[in-house]
Amino acid sequence: MSTQERESSSNSARDGFSRRMFIKGASLTVAAVGVTGSAPPVVAGQRSDDGAAPILGPGPVSMRLRVNGTERTLEAPPSLTLADALRDQLGLTGTKRVCDRGSCGACTVMLDGRTVDSCSMLAIDAVGREIRTVEGCGTPESPSDLQEAFVECDALQCGFCTPGMVVSCTALLESRPSPTRAQVAEGISGNICRCGTYQNIFEAVELTARRRAGRGGGADRGR
Repeated sequence: MSTQERESSSNSARDGFSRRMFIKGASLTVAAVGVTGSAPPVVAGQRSDDGAAPILGPGPVSMRLRVNGTERTLEAPPSLTLADALRDQLGLTGTKRVCDRGSCGACTVMLDGRTVDSCSMLAIDAVGREIRTVEGCGTPESPSDLQEAFVECDALQCGFCTPGMVVSCTALLESRPSPTRAQVAEGISGNICRCGTYQNIFEAVELTARRRAGRGGGADRGR
């Protein structure tokens, strides 16, 4: 996990939803009614008539996620991870599932501006929060200046780590517009590049920071 305020899904209880709530709710649902149909859409702060958090699962439920500034609705079991929801349900394949245990950073996305390993949290825990994937950082038609710097500095090889690395570097530059080399290293400490292009990644981040400083700290033109 990166030291840049990554959030564990075990600590991501918000708006009445958590892993503990899911496990408890799923078991109660199976024992009580064994419902297999879809539940109403899950929304932030939703409560039952008696004020208790809703019981969800074990079958698919409808949930609304805000991804890259757009509301998206999907039907999925409450056990679905955010990484699989983004890739398989919403078609945002820039988020890579590689280690599937939160150690490589390939699945990194931003949640309310902070980087998280999306393979290690439930999609339902992201309801009501702002999700940003690499697709929200820039597109092939309109790449961010950081993405352009990655190309210029040859900061990618096989490409599996690149989307997560770009997200972590984007978050870093938004919180530290002129990071030191040590701060860049800290910012990407949760992202593994098996091709060993760290030096080029450092240079890409530093180049982006210099260019933004030269524009007077102007907005990233790829966003």
